[in-house]
Amino acid sequence: MYRDLAVFSGSANPDLAREICEYLDTPLRGMDIIDFPNENIFIKLHRSVRGQDVYVIQSTCPPVNRNIMELLIIIDTLKRASAEQITAVMPLFPYARSDKKDQPRVPITARLIADLITVAGANRYMTIDLHAGQIQGFFSIPGDELTAFHILSDYFLEKNIPNAVVVSPDLGFAKKARNFAEKLHAPLAVIEKRRKSSLRPEALNVIGDVRGKNAILVDDEVLTAGTVVEAVDVLKSCGVDRIFISFTHAVLTDPATERLRSLPLEEIVTTNTVTIPPEKRLPNMTILSVAPLLGEVIRRTHLGISVGEMFNE
Repeated sequence: MYRDLAVFSGSANPDLAREICEYLDTPLRGMDIIDFPNENIFIKLHRSVRGQDVYVIQSTCPPVNRNIMELLIIIDTLKRASAEQITAVMPLFPYARSDKKDQPRVPITARLIADLITVAGANRYMTIDLHAGQIQGFFSIPGDELTAFHILSDYFLEKNIPNAVVVSPDLGFAKKARNFAEKLHAPLAVIEKRRKSSLRPEALNVIGDVRGKNAILVDDEVLTAGTVVEAVDVLKSCGVDRIFISFTHAVLTDPATERLRSLPLEEIVTTNTVTIPPEKRLPNMTILSVAPLLGEVIRRTHLGISVGEMFNE
């Protein structure tokens, strides 16, 4: 459809970008990213992108605001360099939890981010496992919300954990957890939170049979791991044998790593949608790559081939 395919990477997740380029058998294009003393960001491309189909890989992990600005400036640079089509590839979408006005006088920042990406010059976007599906409606440009569901569930399917039960950490994630359970042919349990009173903390309760079973706790992301700590405590109190956790985005802000280290977890399974530095990689952590998923979707988008067919849709 276009003369050339070009892939660029911001500074947030260059290793993932290199893996994607290996899958596509195309070189990662070069550019200079310079931070001036006044914290202004300057971008200069090494070669022309005129008339080309360009993909910018930039996950918006911490430092979030810096990585957002870098992405916007890269997109603007590509637009002014006459790229034919620009796709913002954001494995982790920023401010996804700010997707609605759930109290007075607050912003809907996820909508703001969508507007900024569009105004900067992106023609398409690509992301993985949005915190809320309605964020797709914030964009006025086409895009692909992908999922790491198949990568994670296939991993556990191959492990063939006996007497397994899939556990959702709350009622909001129950639908996605149910799909995970169906894939593994396992029962589903849900952790329910109830506030005893306006002055007393929430009480945790497990809906479903978990006693004597091996639990697979599933979620979309782990930030401070506070929810994981609560879930593990209540599951152990209900007689669960072994506990595995599975999640897409390993943001792992402090004190998440130490909390996970201290928990009696059999295995922590996540992906490389964000860079996980060595000091946050625990001995029982398995990191699965989303590069083949993103690489194949980029290839199909570039060639004008259906993406839905990848998932029999």
